[in-house]
Amino acid sequence: MGNEDGGDKTRRVVFVTVGTTSFDALVRAMDSEHVKKELLAKGYTNLLIQMGRGSFLPTKSEREGSLAVDFFTFSSSIADHLRSASLVISHAGSGSIFETLRLRKQLIVVVNEDLMDNHQSELADELANRKHLYCASPHTLHQTISDMDLNSLLPYTPGDATPVANHINRFLGFPDD
Repeated sequence: MGNEDGGDKTRRVVFVTVGTTSFDALVRAMDSEHVKKELLAKGYTNLLIQMGRGSFLPTKSEREGSLAVDFFTFSSSIADHLRSASLVISHAGSGSIFETLRLRKQLIVVVNEDLMDNHQSELADELANRKHLYCASPHTLHQTISDMDLNSLLPYTPGDATPVANHINRFLGFPDD
């Protein structure tokens, strides 16, 4: 599932996205030595964090023998970052989840536990139960990375909404195409 590293086979990028909101707990977790150590042990070389509106600034690093870390706030499109990633770690927004899965990228979804009535966790849990992604919290992320077996993930196949749309059209009295 999505093992293409885009050219240089020695460069393995982890792309982290928090979307348009603030999710400092995820950025802080990604900046922790526990998480960086686990990613390095799994063979990843670069960590790129899209930190959104957050105020916590991760530590940039380019030391030899360590994970190269960089970050930015926003981009007009994260599609290129998603395509070039070996692993994506994302907030639980449905747009980010499905865009990543459609690209057949390996994905860890981190649920923002600070949100009230968190419907996003239901989506992430269901897709994790179906083995399309891994699900974690900021506090369990390092253990999820340590334990993950990316070969066990199954490709996500989007459903076909055409039958539902046709049924609704007939119900509303629109002619069949």
